[in-house]
Amino acid sequence: MERVKIWSPRDVMETFSGWGAEESATGVLVVVSLDAPGPADEAARLLRTLPLISVCLSRSASGSSSAQGFDVALTETPSPPAPWVGVDDLQAGVRRLAAATAASPTTSVALVQLLRMGESLEVADALVAESVTYAMLQSGPEHRAWLDGHPRPVAKTAAEPPVLLERDGDRLLVTLNRPEVHNAFDVGIRDGLAEALRLLAADLAIAEMHLRGRGPTFCSGGDLSEFGTVADPVTGHLVRSTRGAGALLHRVADRVIVHLHGTCFGAGVEVPAFAGRVTATRDTRLVLPELRMGLIPGAGGTASIPRRIGRQRTAWLALTGHRLDSSTALRWGLVDEIVDTI
Repeated sequence: MERVKIWSPRDVMETFSGWGAEESATGVLVVVSLDAPGPADEAARLLRTLPLISVCLSRSASGSSSAQGFDVALTETPSPPAPWVGVDDLQAGVRRLAAATAASPTTSVALVQLLRMGESLEVADALVAESVTYAMLQSGPEHRAWLDGHPRPVAKTAAEPPVLLERDGDRLLVTLNRPEVHNAFDVGIRDGLAEALRLLAADLAIAEMHLRGRGPTFCSGGDLSEFGTVADPVTGHLVRSTRGAGALLHRVADRVIVHLHGTCFGAGVEVPAFAGRVTATRDTRLVLPELRMGLIPGAGGTASIPRRIGRQRTAWLALTGHRLDSSTALRWGLVDEIVDTI
């Protein structure tokens, strides 16, 4: 891939003022160096009004207040403060973003627009906004192309309940119980988890709910055998709005502890992020893979994850599909403790 053009804030103001979507010759990614001269805050505000993804760069993580206005902030500084994402090489980081957004341009723009809007919304409203955006993308060309290229796997059924509940004094122990598919998040798990959370809400004698996953992985994300099976996107939106586990978990978050292990994808990251406390084993990896499917996180992740790590770091994870290791997740605040065993 060719080197991506790096703009100065001054050039952004001169080039993009009065710009329209039909005039783009740069794709959807605009990369701005905060180490170059010009009004960075004004450049960020201008790019925010356009159907583009704005990325700021600084080798030394200077200009953190200005970086808050961009969709992604990259620096070569090790372990930088929020909103920065530390990378070994800025050009390599930019090329990674460019490749991902070029493959799913409309989905990428929809994602960052949703994350911008979500900053000012209450969680309940942010979940509605996510669901509406997800529904729109389900009928879009990028998701349809992914579905056409990935035949739906055959659904696997099991004799045991998909979610196990056990009462231990004042603790409610909840276990995702589809180890044969790495606890893929299907209708059964969604409804079983919702039942447990309603029980927790109704019974104030339960001091804590502990959520774990049986088998090698806490949760491998949405069950691909269910992709494309909803009658229409509107029906899917109504189901998510009334039966989603994320909204229920958010309401009782102060009494929920989630224990992560293995490589957790999609819903296996998004739903736990609502919890009041999240632990992870050292081998845990967290991944948001939806963009390559022409979708955004749809299990509440655009509402839960930014409230833990900020929208810039959330955008980096969702745009690139980066596998976040447990130590970085701890430093960012996506998990609260690293443990040896679950």
